Amino acid sequence: MNTATASPPRTLPDQKRVGMVSLGCPKALVDSERILTRLRADGYAISPDYAGADVVLVNTCGFLDSAKEESLAAIGEAISENGRVIVTGCMGEEADAIRAAHPQVLAVTGAHQYEQVVDAVHTHAPPSQGPFVDLIPQPDIKLTPRHYSYLKISEGCNHSCAFCIIPQLRGKLASRRIDAVLREAEKLVAAGTKELLVISQDTSAYGVDIRHEPRMWKDREVRAHMTDLARELGGLRTNEARAPWVRLHYVYPYPHVDHVIPLMAEGLLTPYLDIPFQHASPRVLKLMKRPANEAKVLDRLKTWRETCADIAVRSSFVVGFPGETEEDFEYLLDWLAEAQLDRVGAFRFEPVEGAAANALPDPLPEEVKEERYSRLMELTARISAEKLAAKVGRTLPVIIDEVGEPDEDGDIGATGRSEADAPEIDGAVHMREVPSDLRAGQIVDVTIEDSDEHDLYGVIAA
Repeated sequence: MNTATASPPRTLPDQKRVGMVSLGCPKALVDSERILTRLRADGYAISPDYAGADVVLVNTCGFLDSAKEESLAAIGEAISENGRVIVTGCMGEEADAIRAAHPQVLAVTGAHQYEQVVDAVHTHAPPSQGPFVDLIPQPDIKLTPRHYSYLKISEGCNHSCAFCIIPQLRGKLASRRIDAVLREAEKLVAAGTKELLVISQDTSAYGVDIRHEPRMWKDREVRAHMTDLARELGGLRTNEARAPWVRLHYVYPYPHVDHVIPLMAEGLLTPYLDIPFQHASPRVLKLMKRPANEAKVLDRLKTWRETCADIAVRSSFVVGFPGETEEDFEYLLDWLAEAQLDRVGAFRFEPVEGAAANALPDPLPEEVKEERYSRLMELTARISAEKLAAKVGRTLPVIIDEVGEPDEDGDIGATGRSEADAPEIDGAVHMREVPSDLRAGQIVDVTIEDSDEHDLYGVIAA
């Protein structure tokens, strides 16, 4: 189960315990953290295993059919191991399907329905807190390592991409107040966060739904706008601490993104952009109901790299979309060869119940999807290998994620990430013969000695 990484406070003998299985994207992980934090404030303890839990929460993913299958399997495992299960998350919108597969579940709630989840826990495992539990200060629960945190700035999405059902699952764009976001960021940094990962369904659209409503922050007025938010988050970094790194995820390439790149060049933001291009062929992008401006994007990539030489751009692409021809796919490969993106992920198109793409003609056979996926990954691995090889000999800042145990010779190794690597989805930097007092969350300079298709290898600089 995914549970808190920090040690839980001492519990009362009769205190009820809640377990959590968190599936899906980082946005769902943030939901899980908020739910557990609220429950602990209500007097519950957090169980690290099924056996010790009075009730188990399963936060599901329902974005793809394969994700739904994984969610149903996780629910089944929790029922088998514990028997008292409450389901929440994106797949919670399909309560009938969940109950048909697992009629034993105690309750089902939808995505980010925090109050309903808490009410369900109260109903099926009433809190038995002592008279002073509510008076004890409790830190927020984190399901990530202490040194990095996801900062969710909005819910939902205003796009209507043909392959996606996020608006049905999570609703239209709902931005948080900028002062609330900045307060949370300050709190996370004060608690030890060395890297803030800014997430949403569409980070570039932040604040559009609330007309970029300005709020007083410190002694100045700031707008609920991506550029204002990026500048303020960048202001949290200090030269002495070299932290926090501020990493922007799911950034649609709207024109105002250009104004964020100089902040990266100044060292205020991590030089990294996660942009969901999805494809390059104008015809396929039109079928996907996404903007088709791939030529302009190439020009902007060139300008961004001129402004900030170390910027890393990652993206994901869908191969085998209904109607995608060999010519469309070759166009995508040619575009990728020119774009030279630093990190690339790919997905074989998968029909999702409720998605408009399901009704499109000319679906592709699975073997064609697989063949195109392999070709795309082969190309992008080659590009990645070349880009990483160019870093050999350089000294780069690296955030430490894990320090290993001494080997038979007494040497200690460690794994971390460069500014070009987001946790869980990108590559790593592997180090040997590190100091015995090295700890996760430290930012150190590493001299790169070798590389492969995805990772770097080096030693901590003297």
